[in-house]
Amino acid sequence: MKLKALFSIFRMKTAEGFQYRLAGIAGATTSIFWVLVEITVYRVFYTYANNNTAGILAGLTLNQLISYSWLTQLVFLMQPMSIDSDIQSKIESGNIALELCRPLDLYTHWFAKLTASRLTPLFWRGSLVILVGMLMPASYRLGPPASLINLILMLLSFFSALFLCTTYGVLMCVVRMGITWGNGPTYMLMLIGGVLSGAYLPLQLWPDSWQRFLLLQPFAGYLDIPLRLYVGSMSPQTAFAAITLQWVWTLIFILLGKFLLVRRLKTIVVQGG
Repeated sequence: MKLKALFSIFRMKTAEGFQYRLAGIAGATTSIFWVLVEITVYRVFYTYANNNTAGILAGLTLNQLISYSWLTQLVFLMQPMSIDSDIQSKIESGNIALELCRPLDLYTHWFAKLTASRLTPLFWRGSLVILVGMLMPASYRLGPPASLINLILMLLSFFSALFLCTTYGVLMCVVRMGITWGNGPTYMLMLIGGVLSGAYLPLQLWPDSWQRFLLLQPFAGYLDIPLRLYVGSMSPQTAFAAITLQWVWTLIFILLGKFLLVRRLKTIVVQGG
């Protein structure tokens, strides 16, 4: 019965997301424009930088970087960059009490909701961006994966990234329950996650002295690890350790989220009426 209820929540949230087709198309247009600007900047840098030093030392060719940029606009859609509007309104209005009346664990309920909200944009907005990327002229085109095994490993890592992003999103909802003076702290935490995921600049282009930290911190599993596997800048031999790291951080976020939620529910004060 619990699994049936979770599936029903997931299905309803997914159906709700598919209602906003025009918003998805508008978002895809924005993403395509952003990628074209980004690729143009990278092409200038790789053409006129001193011996392409930065790119060569980072192990990223220009073609790999172009593919990375296109795929970023797909994987980025899974990242929690704001609190789910429905959950936030219930927290702020006091209707969180209605959630507590359901015969379903609150953490699991929110997890099902956020998983659906992470997946829905991939179909409307993400698929259109990827299609356009594949149809671009050669110098701006999304390239194929480095190999078949790289593609398989990328899909496994992508699946892991979905759960990592969702568990962090639930954690941010729990944190928001304990804040009575606005959304600033949670937005800052989610923005830091976006920056450290490689969404704004591939992590391989960051300083060499930061590379170990950047790979071990949780947000590399959002985006950077799956895309490194796709373009081939991460070898299949190291993929198992990278994917395992994604699941380790997922488990940490789950345990931390559940721990904070239990503590918060013991002291929560519901206002309104």
